[in-house]
Order: sequence, then C-alpha cells, then structure tokens
Amino acid sequence: MKFVKPLSSVPAIIIMCSQAVMADEKADTTLTLGEVSVTAIKQSLDIGSLPVSSTVVGEKELQKLNVVTMKGISEVAPNFYIPDYGSRMTSSIYVRGIGARIDQPVIGLNVDNVPYLNKDNYDFDLVDIERIEMLRGPQSTLFGRNTMGGLVNIYTLSPMKFQGVRATAAYGTGNTLRASLSYYHKLSQRLGMSYTLYYTHTDGYFTNRYNGEKCDKENQGSFRWKTVWRGSDRFTMENIASVQISRQGGYPYESLETGQIAYNDTCFYRRTGVTDGLTLRYRLDNMTLSSITSFQYIDDNMTLDQDFLPESYFTLTQARKEWAFTQDFVGKGNVGDYSWLGGVFGFFKHTDMNAPVTFKPTGIEKLILEHVNAHSSHLTVWDEDSFVLGSNFINPVWGVALYHQSGYRLGAWNFALGVRLDVEHTSLRYNSRCNTSFTITGIDDGQIPVDINDGGKLKKTFVEFLPKLTATYDIMSLPASNVYLSVARGYKAGGFNTQMFSDVLQQRLMGIMGIAQSYDIDRIISYKPETSWNYELGAHISDRSGRLSVQAALFYIHCRDQQLTMFPDGNTTGRIMTNAGKTRSYGAEITVKYNPSARMCVTASYGYTDARFTEFHNGINDYSGKFIPYAPHNTMFAGVSYILPVNTSWLKSLTLDVNCRGVGEIMWDEANLVKQPFYMLPGASVMMDFNKCSLTLWGENLSDTKYNTFYFVSIGNAFLQRGKPLRIGMTFRVQI
Repeated sequence: MKFVKPLSSVPAIIIMCSQAVMADEKADTTLTLGEVSVTAIKQSLDIGSLPVSSTVVGEKELQKLNVVTMKGISEVAPNFYIPDYGSRMTSSIYVRGIGARIDQPVIGLNVDNVPYLNKDNYDFDLVDIERIEMLRGPQSTLFGRNTMGGLVNIYTLSPMKFQGVRATAAYGTGNTLRASLSYYHKLSQRLGMSYTLYYTHTDGYFTNRYNGEKCDKENQGSFRWKTVWRGSDRFTMENIASVQISRQGGYPYESLETGQIAYNDTCFYRRTGVTDGLTLRYRLDNMTLSSITSFQYIDDNMTLDQDFLPESYFTLTQARKEWAFTQDFVGKGNVGDYSWLGGVFGFFKHTDMNAPVTFKPTGIEKLILEHVNAHSSHLTVWDEDSFVLGSNFINPVWGVALYHQSGYRLGAWNFALGVRLDVEHTSLRYNSRCNTSFTITGIDDGQIPVDINDGGKLKKTFVEFLPKLTATYDIMSLPASNVYLSVARGYKAGGFNTQMFSDVLQQRLMGIMGIAQSYDIDRIISYKPETSWNYELGAHISDRSGRLSVQAALFYIHCRDQQLTMFPDGNTTGRIMTNAGKTRSYGAEITVKYNPSARMCVTASYGYTDARFTEFHNGINDYSGKFIPYAPHNTMFAGVSYILPVNTSWLKSLTLDVNCRGVGEIMWDEANLVKQPFYMLPGASVMMDFNKCSLTLWGENLSDTKYNTFYFVSIGNAFLQRGKPLRIGMTFRVQI
C-alpha cells in the first residue's frame, strides 16, 4: 500500500557549502576555534583524523539551512534520519537501520560537553550554534549508554571568541516568527559571559477539521547564560545555565479512512526544562584532567485524544517531573607514540509520573460493553459516563561506569583499544487504580462495584562490557587522509513499559466482568537492553590542493534484542517496547565536498541501509527476513553554493544556495505491507550580506511534495502524519 508517489524529477543538486571563500570553508570544517573554547574533551579537534564516520556542519551552513535544532541535520549526515512528527517529545532517531520511537534513544546528545539523558528532551532550539558534529557507529566505549548508533555534539559560541551583540528576526509561512538577542562580553581578559534570549511562535500547518483550529501551533522561549573563565594558562572553567519553555499543540494525525485530521479532545505537549553544566579542565605538560558535572530538570505534560477520532473513546495524560545528575571525570595524555584516555562516569535520574487514561462514552460502549454483552445473556450497562484508569510511577535509575582507551602510533599506523564496564540499576514503583461500577440488568443485586488498587515494585540491573578496537593507516602522500577499520560493541539500556499499565488495568477490569486475558506483569512491562556489534571499514581522503575531500564507509551491524515500539493487537490503550530477537544491518555512506573555485562549493552525501529481522516471531507471525520498520533505506542530501561579490557602498555580496534532501523508502509495519516511497525536498536561499547585517530569503520543500513522516494503527484504525508543505520566509541577522 502506497500513500504518495515518489517525485519523478527534481534536480539532484547539492548540499550546503561555506558562504565565504575556500579559506573560510576550512575554518568552518577543520574547527579552528577560539583560544579558550572548552571543546572536544574526549576526542580530537580534527574529527577527520579519527576512525569514525562523521559529519560536521559549521555555523554558516547551519544559517543557510535554517537549522536551529539537531533535527535540522537529518539527511545532511548520511544514514541519519529524524522524522518530524507528533510533538517535540517524539524526537525519534534512526541511524543505519537502528532506532526506536519511545524510551531509550539510539544516539547520545551532548551540548557543550553536557550529556542529555532523556530522549524526550532532545528536540529544542538553540541560538548561536558554532557547529554540530554527528558521529555514526557505536560510541559506547567512551560515552556509554544509548550511544550505540552514534553521538551528536553541539557547540555554542564562546564569549571569549566573540564580543558584541547578535540579533535575529525571521518570519515565514504559517505565521512563523523567530527572534533572538545575544550579548557577549569580557569582564576581563580571563573572564567572559554571554546572555541569550530566544522566542519562536508558529500557527502551524495542519487543521483539526473537528473544530477548525490549527492543531500544531507552538510557542517556545529560552534563556541561556554562559560563563567562561580562564583562571590560568592551564585551567579553564565553563558553565552554561539554561531554561527552556515550550507550549505546543502537535499530533496532527490524519485518519487514513477519512483523509482528515478530526478529533474532539485536546492534544498538547508542554515542557519546562532547566539545565546547568559545569566543565573544568586542567592541563599538565603531558596530561589533561577534566570534570563535567550537570543538573537537568524536566517538567512536562503530554495530553492526547488517544483515539484521534471525533468520537469520545479515551484520553491519555502523561505528566512527569524528572531530575538528573551526571558526573564525568576524564583524564587523557600521551608519552611519545603512546596515548591514553580514561575516566569514571556516574549518573542518577529520578522520575515521578502520573499517567491516567480516561474512558469516555464511546470507549466504554465499543471497547468494553460490546465484548461483555456478546458473551452474556444479560445486558450490562455502565453506571457512569466516564471513568479513570489511574497510574502513578516512581522510577529511579542510577549507573556507574569505568572506561579506558589506549592508542599507539607505529609509523603510518595508529592502533587503539578501548574497554568500558557499565553497570546500571533501574526500579519502578507503581500504583494502578480504578474506582467505578457497572450494572447487570435482569438479576438481583446487579450493581457490581469496581475498586482496584494494585501496587508493586519491579527492578532490573544491567551489566555491560563494551570493547572497541580500531586500526588507522595514514596516507602520507595525501594531506589529512587515512583508511580505518573498527570493531565496536554498542549498548542501549533496558527499562519499563509504563504506557502498558493502562492495558494491564483494563484487563483487570474486564476480568471482573469475566472476559480478559491475563498479563505477566514482569514480562510485558519490562524490556531488555539492546546490544550490537558494529564492523566498519572507512576512509577520509583529501587531494593535495585542498579542493576535494571524500569520506566513505562500509558497515555491518549485528544486533541482539533490538528494541521496537509496537501497538499491541486488539482494543488496547497503550504502546509497548519489545525486544525483536535478532536483526542485521549493512550499508554504505559517502560524502563528497568539492571547491572548484574560491566562490563555489559543491557537496553531496548519500547513505544506503539494508536492515532486516533475522529472528523475530511476535507469537502470531514470523517476520524473519522483513525490513525493520521506520528506518529509511536511503538518505540523500545535496547542494551547490555560489558567492557573487558586489562590493558596493551598501551591499557586500550575494550568496546563492540550492539544496535537496531525499529519504526513503520507509516500511511502516513489521509485515512490510505499508510503506512510504522515496521522496525529495528541494530548497534554496539567497543571502544579501550588508557587512554588519544580512538578509536571507529562503524556501523549503519548494516542490510542495506530499509525503508522510509517520504511520500507525490504533484500536483497529490507521493514522498517518503528513510532512510539512512548501514554506518560504526571510531571516534578518545583525552582528555588532
């Protein structure tokens, strides 16, 4: 079954390039940073020298592509895909065929070296991003849990590198407004601070036909305070405190049967987040010692019309308060040809969640009474118009890890061996309750009270050993060129299916009525860690002129207990994370950058993935050999950029950029019966540079391609979310 036809003809021209001449392009990509920026604590500044497939997007490219969040580099990095659907809570990520829609992420996220623990907090806007790095393949040895698909590092501008005022104002389709104001200054030669305010609003792009209102409108604001202190030539401190507030509609899910978004109950996502990260670094003659400490707090609420229909079936609320601490002590150094890195990492996370499901009249009738009355000679009626399946959870998680990596250079060869011992403990204290009643007509004392109050505690401990071995050969005849081979084990933590408690409680309720299946709480509520072995052969090649660079990689991934999000069969209310036996994924990726002249830059990237189940039987069907759902088989990003000097008294230059993203095909179910074909989204921008300010006119999805970003089936009904339509706008930037 296909929903859209693939675009038949869109020029396959090419990604982003630097706005400036070739020297500026190198400054963007080789990461020549400010003298005191605290950056790349666990890795080399020159990522191209590392045995890893990576993509680095600099500030100018991010501006041309209108990128303010990690989601914006989806497809720019090959085999890296973040679909835009649902809300900012549903930041699903897929890398090389692995990923999941809920719970544990497949990649890690660090912002200015501070790790973010919760995937639900990955999708937020940032101002003055200096660069984004996307490393593909397991980074578990150095970065631990939930980095088996890779790692994204985001670095923001330092007040020690720039002093002054920056302001941005943007307006586009959907009454979308974005504004920011930043002030960077030095209090002394060793102390700098910056303050950043940000606000964005959109009316949205999708209309709920039930009430005629836009369902994906959003307001978001944030404040960031960054302090950098260079206490001495050897000691540097960096602290970033931020507050982010998001109020969003979201969830524009369209019924496949009617072709409309039409639901009668409210859907929204609200999040307030507070983060503080402190990074200390002390440099000795042959050693650097670092400490990264963070505090994170999330207060969010997801409320859904869970049936997404104009009828009143049921609603879901997930209100959560979560706070977390992380601490990472890192040491690295070298003696001659020997280099080493080691450390201790620990974290503690505490989540308190209230997740009631409210059954309404249609839900009571269709999901409960019809089944009861079909198996009984007496008519059963409910005594109330609605009732609540209440659930509360307290979920503390802690973990500690020891890690070490040793490297040795032998001529043109560089060998590295890393190991990590990771211990994690998670527990879940739950309380499920329901207080209601129903009446069986035609019998004496027919009113049956329902008073369920179940509670208990579950706990799991996971111990993982995560080795990594790499061999790199430097091609001496070519600058910054090498070939590498790596073997690494990846790890994604296990946990608990809190959303399944509403199903368990529903079955308890129906058990009182004599029709229900029983659930093994421990089996259906918990899921195991996901582990993988990743084998990779890659190369970074640059020519002598510095005009051409090529990065390529071949990979094979064997995954055990892959975590998949599924909607259980039947008239259920929740989602379940399950372990899908064994899967395997293989593929290739390539990125080519070429500067034919100082004014022109051409870049192309492409990723191919073949990811399938090798062993997966869900108790009903055997899906061995089928493609893994939701992970795209191909990603493409291409573009060309040209700088036209003007040099008048008021206009310095024009930068023209044309780009195109491509994704697909994507299977939407385990049986591979429903899919999204390959599609492409062309974009373009024109930037006018007026010395201290600039004006950019931009467009995205200029072909107005119709495509889907999500598909699912719930209580027997199929839904999908359309991708965003054609969008145009302008952005004005000032830097003084």
